[in-house]
Amino acid sequence: MTQSLDEIVSQAKDAFALASSAPDLEDAKARFLGKQGLITERMKALAALDVDAKKEQGARINVAKQAIEAALATRRSELDEADLNARLAAQRLDVSLPGRTRHQGGLHPVTQTWMRIEEIFASIGFDVADGPEIETDWYSFTALNNPENHPARSMQDTFYVDARDSEGRLLCLRPHTSPMQVRYAQAHRGPVRVICPGKTYRVDSDATHSPMFHQFEGLWMDEGISLADLKSVFSQFLVQYFETDRLNVRFRPSYFPFTEPSAEVDVMFEEGALAGRWLEVAGSGQVHPQVVRNFGLDPEKTIGFAFGSGIERLAMLRHGVSDLRLFYENDLRFLRQFAR
Repeated sequence: MTQSLDEIVSQAKDAFALASSAPDLEDAKARFLGKQGLITERMKALAALDVDAKKEQGARINVAKQAIEAALATRRSELDEADLNARLAAQRLDVSLPGRTRHQGGLHPVTQTWMRIEEIFASIGFDVADGPEIETDWYSFTALNNPENHPARSMQDTFYVDARDSEGRLLCLRPHTSPMQVRYAQAHRGPVRVICPGKTYRVDSDATHSPMFHQFEGLWMDEGISLADLKSVFSQFLVQYFETDRLNVRFRPSYFPFTEPSAEVDVMFEEGALAGRWLEVAGSGQVHPQVVRNFGLDPEKTIGFAFGSGIERLAMLRHGVSDLRLFYENDLRFLRQFAR
């Protein structure tokens, strides 16, 4: 121990000054204040001294240690400040660059189509109803004359939920918005004129189908309603929706469990890219007597018609889109075409 405490303090200050980074500074600290450091060795040597010498030498060592710790703290602060300045210089903003603009958003084409449908039917006195997307098996199928294990259920195969309602009935993601027609008719005994737009779910996926899609269905129940009213209402809807009377509409016989008689609705444009061929746009028919009973109405007094169509399908025909999946890929190059 030939070095004096003053020399050790001086060496420590020089070592700290030479440290160019935090790890280098920690290494230098270990040489003086670590477990094997010079100051620590001096502290251990106090055990061999008598009481008076121990007090005197211990006080001198503490003064030296405090001086080294102060020099360490000063250098650590200098390195932190230098690191901060370097990061600020590297991340400096060029205020002369153009600012970031906030682009105005727009409605999705499916939303635009949905709103257009509601506006048209509201103009002729139809209410708009909404309902739960997780429905009971009874409202989704049985109430619509589609009993359990009936083969017609495969036409609307859907996703079931691993749960039951308070009455023990199966739950599923609704395969169509028809359950809301039942709910609305039960709540509004008497004349009913309503459309039910919303999300629906089926086990289906290709260029013209999606596991989740949007649908709207309409229901008109009253005394003296006939298929002539159905043809008039839906034909006028198509004319207003496509903004042209240069189209032909036909009602082609078909089958649906909840209507009898039933018809597919086809349209043929007289001009444009789709001109000259029949395109299916909707399903329709006179409400089945059993379904009327499930509405809580008397089929001997009250009759009516129902219709339904895919909102995406109408959007595809209006805008000339060939693949339904484009609506859900969130490609702004596609969606900006419909911004308004």
